[in-house]
Amino acid sequence: MFLKKDHIQLGIVLGLLAPFAGMLGFYFWRFRRLTIVEFIQYLGIEKHLITAMLSFSLLANAIVFTIYINARKDKTARGIFVVTVVYAIGVLLLKLFY
Repeated sequence: MFLKKDHIQLGIVLGLLAPFAGMLGFYFWRFRRLTIVEFIQYLGIEKHLITAMLSFSLLANAIVFTIYINARKDKTARGIFVVTVVYAIGVLLLKLFY
């Protein structure tokens, strides 16, 4: 199981994958009646939803980070944290300039 491993590389991979699960969660929570293609087109029209979706995906990283911190898997948590910080900076820049 993933929880037993403690590697920074695992944290980086989880930190990159968890946001996609968050984006998928956002889609199913708010827009499940649309197809994925329609949803992406709608994001192009309603640009303010992009930052909302990206913020929701950061929540997925926070959940995974918390799981690994509580399991005392510090190297994995460190990898997740690094990716989360880079991702959060990207979201802030997108919010400021897009």
